[in-house]
Amino acid sequence: MTETQNLTLVQAVRDGLRDAMAADDDVVALGQDIGKNGGVFRATQGLHEEFGDDRVIDTPLAESGIIGTAVGMAAYGLKPVPEIQFSGFMYPGFDQIVSHMSRMRTRSRGRYTLPMVLRAPYGGGIRAPEHHSESKEAFYAHEAGLKVVVPSTPYDTKGLLISAVRDPDPVVFLEPKKIYRAFREEVPDDPYEVPLGEASVRREGSDVSVFTWGAMTRPTLEAAETVADEMDVEVVDLRTLSPMDEETIVESFKKTGRAAVVHEAPFTGGLAGEIAATLQERALLHQEAPIERVTGFDTPFPLYALEDYYTPGPARIAEGLRNVMEF
Repeated sequence: MTETQNLTLVQAVRDGLRDAMAADDDVVALGQDIGKNGGVFRATQGLHEEFGDDRVIDTPLAESGIIGTAVGMAAYGLKPVPEIQFSGFMYPGFDQIVSHMSRMRTRSRGRYTLPMVLRAPYGGGIRAPEHHSESKEAFYAHEAGLKVVVPSTPYDTKGLLISAVRDPDPVVFLEPKKIYRAFREEVPDDPYEVPLGEASVRREGSDVSVFTWGAMTRPTLEAAETVADEMDVEVVDLRTLSPMDEETIVESFKKTGRAAVVHEAPFTGGLAGEIAATLQERALLHQEAPIERVTGFDTPFPLYALEDYYTPGPARIAEGLRNVMEF
């Protein structure tokens, strides 16, 4: 019988990274303060002591340099896992992500792949200052050549991270920091994989489907319980945003005929629009009502006092579900 630990999400990040490094000497971690300090959220705590300076590398505060160095490492046989301290700090390295990280396979006509995982804490909910709370996953899902993963549970976090490290192509791994330490879950000690590109149906239902990911999964499940006397809600956690599990999305919608999408990213250009378009193209004749989008607003992420208003919570999600059902 496999032994388990009761881990938080951030502990599952560390456990998955440690298992990947222990299994493969080519896996290296790099980033600002990730070594002796263990990272700003302690996601890499203890790895420097276990694996040493050559495999857990403290870098300068230079996001373009961190990502660019990882691209070179991956092109020449290593499997780097660079960390950017907050996803809002990835923009100085955006040229490396778009011009090099995403394109190496096509540019080299398949001669080179980039087995690298770009990790970053993302999303709001921790009362952080500017550039620390963005949810810009659509940036990366829009870029061909990148896989984009957003876990929502400790179990999935470890399994998805190990899968990402073992994947031959680059993965952007966005960790919802609001739930880094929000709850615990039993996680196997041994390495295991959760496949990339497969959604998880967190709650079965027959009246309306809700598609969500990351930190929005728990408030969506809470909202589903709140309205349980009014409707039977199915909650689908996408887990991987690119490639998106269209089959699970479409099959859920065909069953219920009604849908909502919940994300904390801004409304305009958010992935809710892409999901709605997919359902229009592939399951229009099953549709019973307009697809509701419950999202952040088209403003910069606010500070402190307005953070809870900006981020969808159970009450706003429940209101969106009622709008769908009352049409």
